[in-house]
Amino acid sequence: MAFPPEHKNAILLAVILFLGAILAETGDANVLGVGSIGMTVSDLDRSVEFFSRVLDFKKVSETEFHKESFDALTGIFGARVRVATMKLGDETIELTEYLTAPGRSIPVDSRSNDRWFQHIAIVVRDMDAAYARLRQFKVRPISTEPQRFPDWNKAAGGVRAFYFRDPDNHALELICFSPGKGNPRWQQKTEALFLGIDHTAIAIDDTESSLVFYRDVLGLKVVRESIDHGIEQEYLSLVPRSSVQVTALRAPSGPGIEILEYLWPRDGRPYPEDAIPNDLLYWQVTLQIDDPKDLYGRLLSNKARFISPSFVEVESPGFSGKEALLVRDPDGHAILLLEP
Repeated sequence: MAFPPEHKNAILLAVILFLGAILAETGDANVLGVGSIGMTVSDLDRSVEFFSRVLDFKKVSETEFHKESFDALTGIFGARVRVATMKLGDETIELTEYLTAPGRSIPVDSRSNDRWFQHIAIVVRDMDAAYARLRQFKVRPISTEPQRFPDWNKAAGGVRAFYFRDPDNHALELICFSPGKGNPRWQQKTEALFLGIDHTAIAIDDTESSLVFYRDVLGLKVVRESIDHGIEQEYLSLVPRSSVQVTALRAPSGPGIEILEYLWPRDGRPYPEDAIPNDLLYWQVTLQIDDPKDLYGRLLSNKARFISPSFVEVESPGFSGKEALLVRDPDGHAILLLEP
């Protein structure tokens, strides 16, 4: 059966749009996995003690160094740093103290909808016991108390969560998954109280712009979407009348990345334009990638903002001479792209 030319054109356009939608959803497979999540701290010894005593992280390494390649990677001249790697379950965090050129503190009035907001979600077996541990150590809360997401929320119903702060004012989260929610590994029987890191969450301005970066350019896959609102969300974030569009993304391995767009209120402050890696509000998420040259080209085409001038062969401990690049997402959050 033959179609008129105008019908053929319409069919062709529909096919192109369909294929484009598939590519936008799946992205190009550049990211092999999400690796360590890093943050800048003011006193490494104090932070190591906090994460180990309060949250049961184990220190697996510590080093002090200065390397020209690290200066090139971070854009900070003469950076001498101490770095500790801490592990909980299968996940790791990196704590970095800048001994030379220390940066600025996190604003004391930071809120969960400010776009420098970022946290790691630490999974716990028993929320009440974990909350009691935090109170024992007089940890500063953000949430009023642990909150249970209501059952109408299909994505998170029954999950309990609590926001709090570390000694440098970084936001952190405890999360306890209800049966059938989250990764099946969080449902396994164990005596451990703190189990691992499920994801890192970041506040953003616009979901679609962030998806162009994380999904279309980097190739992460969207695995869950929801809009969280109600008194539980308000008491969790301490943002009145808040409504948050949550989009969860995953790589083939490692913790997830959740982007949080506050639909209301819209008064969150932007990530500071002049923020650099030695500032305490700085976090970085390590992504292991399979084709640095191709990804660098696509980042350039999408007018990404770079911290590093290009991929740098880093000799710093833990990098083993691999090529690495620091780039910012549309809101300013740092991503460390690293060869596997």
